[in-house]
Amino acid sequence: MSDVDLRKLRYFVAVAEHLHFGRAAERLFIAQPVLSRQIRALEEELGARLFARDRRGTALTAAGEQLLIDAEPLLAAAEALQRRVIRAAEGTRTFTVGFMPGLMVTGAVRALTERHPGLTVDLVRTNWDDQVEVVHDGRVDVSVIRLPVEPRGLAIRPLYSEPRVVALPADHRLAGKEAVAVTDLADEHLLQDPALVPEWTAVASELRTDRPAVPVFHSVEEKLEHVAAGLGIIFLPLSVMTFYTRPDIAYLPVPDLAPNQVSLAWSAQRPVPLAEEFADLAVQ
Repeated sequence: MSDVDLRKLRYFVAVAEHLHFGRAAERLFIAQPVLSRQIRALEEELGARLFARDRRGTALTAAGEQLLIDAEPLLAAAEALQRRVIRAAEGTRTFTVGFMPGLMVTGAVRALTERHPGLTVDLVRTNWDDQVEVVHDGRVDVSVIRLPVEPRGLAIRPLYSEPRVVALPADHRLAGKEAVAVTDLADEHLLQDPALVPEWTAVASELRTDRPAVPVFHSVEEKLEHVAAGLGIIFLPLSVMTFYTRPDIAYLPVPDLAPNQVSLAWSAQRPVPLAEEFADLAVQ
């Protein structure tokens, strides 16, 4: 098999996102026949059919679904590589920091730039689903993360831990309490992966029968909208609570819930200058 052409990969992602060759061609500013030929060439290079096309429309095959999963971080890594090379050619020193909602990195960033005049620090907001992905694909040099994560390929430095709270609708029967125990929440519906809250999992009523599907949310805001609508509860680190105060949601301490560990992660596969120094500053 020949090396994968990144241009063809970008064409594939466009078609996969639109599931329509015409609209994808318009977005890419190329003719549809050209796009079709490029996709056929990619399929030949990979030795797999990526799209199933019939009168009803266009759909991804199993091979296409797998390629889409792998293609997006690969393209992001290629773009990050290009940015780093261009900045190096321009003589620009940069350091990029990823951070999760609720986590403040201002103090460490200021301290780093004071130590290194001329250094440009960029900030990238991340979420649960990409907090380490941005490290692997090179979009950031370091990422302030919340555990647990898959540690393979990462250097991880613990920074601090913080308590977690439960988010409930403001009119919930427990909303007026000063604190609750995990057992008080055993009959609630959890709007996040139960594996992230083993204390709740051990007592949860809904897990004694059929395990419910874990909803997929891409932001804290989405989760809180569902909580406010009375569709379930979520557990959040304390700093996220202070960042997202709203009148239709009550936050209560859960003393018997293990705290959330905040850490700094960077690639163990390539040199990351200033990572250790930034970690020292973040701890301080």
